Amino acid sequence: MDASLWIAKTGLTAQQTRMQVISNNLANVNTTGFKKDRAVFEDLLYQNIVPAGGQTDANSQTPTGLLLGTGTRVMATEKLHVQGNMITTENALDVAVTGDGYLSIQQADGTIAYTRDGSFKLSAEGQIVTAGGEALIPAINIPQNAASITIGRDGTVTAELANGGGAAQIGQIQLTRFVNNSGLQAMGRNLLAATEASGDPIVSIPGEDGAGMLMQGTLEASNVNVVEEMVNMIETQRAYEVNSKAISAADGMLRFLNNNL
Repeated sequence: MDASLWIAKTGLTAQQTRMQVISNNLANVNTTGFKKDRAVFEDLLYQNIVPAGGQTDANSQTPTGLLLGTGTRVMATEKLHVQGNMITTENALDVAVTGDGYLSIQQADGTIAYTRDGSFKLSAEGQIVTAGGEALIPAINIPQNAASITIGRDGTVTAELANGGGAAQIGQIQLTRFVNNSGLQAMGRNLLAATEASGDPIVSIPGEDGAGMLMQGTLEASNVNVVEEMVNMIETQRAYEVNSKAISAADGMLRFLNNNL
């Protein structure tokens, strides 16, 4: 088989994968705390026909050599952890992280996941949980006689008790940072898991040791830029079409040889 057919096929596969990444970004344009992905390409192995610096005769060397590429592939997808826009909700249990850091969530199997989605709810027991019912870490329980809840920028949670009961501090929200945020594994449900690539979790109080701050009554929107993704989609479509035309051209050349030689 002509190598050009295989090379163009790798281009089709790579562009199809990139289109899947772009489609996922666009699908999550309204997902709270979502971080967009991008596809990372790399070229495949080269056929070293004539090495650079090889002898062309007894007195001269080739300055460039002859290397033939074998195509491309998507080697990785990378999440871009850029701050999303802030949306004011005025809901006391909505919390946005400004800066670096993730909220820790206790999953049903006992493992810890991390999220930028701070749209919290109250369980039947008065515990702060995610929309999926998973508890915030450290656990915070709201008293039944609480008239209002205040979450400070440093994560301090205070309840104003009804009937003149005064204010009482009922918990402390913490943030977790990682050396390599892009190494976190996306799990779905707005949750991320730590991996060896992300490094060990670093737990701290908001505003300390490089951690971000909290904003009550606010949610962080997705950082997907629709216009940018549409441009990327058109670029991907054009690249896919060009690779398809390369296959057609190579097929036409082979047909010419078969019919005329």
